[in-house]
Amino acid sequence: MANRTSTQNLRKRVRYHYRGNAAGSTLRLSLGCLLRLELRRVGSGKRMTFGKAGEATLSQRMAENGRVCWIENAKPWTVESEFIARLDLPLNLDQNRHNAFHSHLKGLRAQARQRARELPISM
Repeated sequence: MANRTSTQNLRKRVRYHYRGNAAGSTLRLSLGCLLRLELRRVGSGKRMTFGKAGEATLSQRMAENGRVCWIENAKPWTVESEFIARLDLPLNLDQNRHNAFHSHLKGLRAQARQRARELPISM
């Protein structure tokens, strides 16, 4: 966003979405919930991921089915808002309450988090 400074570039962000975990990637969290992977608390119990096996499954599915493209723009936050307003981007929750899928996805994520809180911390 225009008022935030990021230490990441596009390459780092995309790489994390594809190789990271649900604790640091809202995309991975959404996709994992849609795939009904089990979200678990890990470490101290504050972070939530799909565990080693779940994250590996998610990475494989993303590698097989996901595609990334981009355009260069000096002020990407301006076109991001326009795209979200004009296009059907169901996995974007930020600025996207008007999307018909928004409440369903938000509910799935909330249910997964609640279930994870009820389970023991995973090692």
